[in-house]
Amino acid sequence: MKLPVSYKEFVKQPIIATLFIVLCGISALYIDVRSTFQDQAKSQNVRIEKVEGRLDAVQNALRKSDSLSAVSTTKLQVLTDLKMIPK
Repeated sequence: MKLPVSYKEFVKQPIIATLFIVLCGISALYIDVRSTFQDQAKSQNVRIEKVEGRLDAVQNALRKSDSLSAVSTTKLQVLTDLKMIPK
């Protein structure tokens, strides 16, 4: 594999050659970090979907609980109004 910067060019202009090598390194790190963030985003989306499923289940349980509480309160009030249960 041939390097893009030859030794002769490096000796003539070491600062420019070093900056070129640093730029290549930074570019490689940027691509690596970006792919890592994309992987993390995918795993977080899966986790969010699981949490949303649990949230839906808890909301349904809460609705059932509220409905049962309302029914029980209504029955108790009706029985109290009919004086079948003393106050």
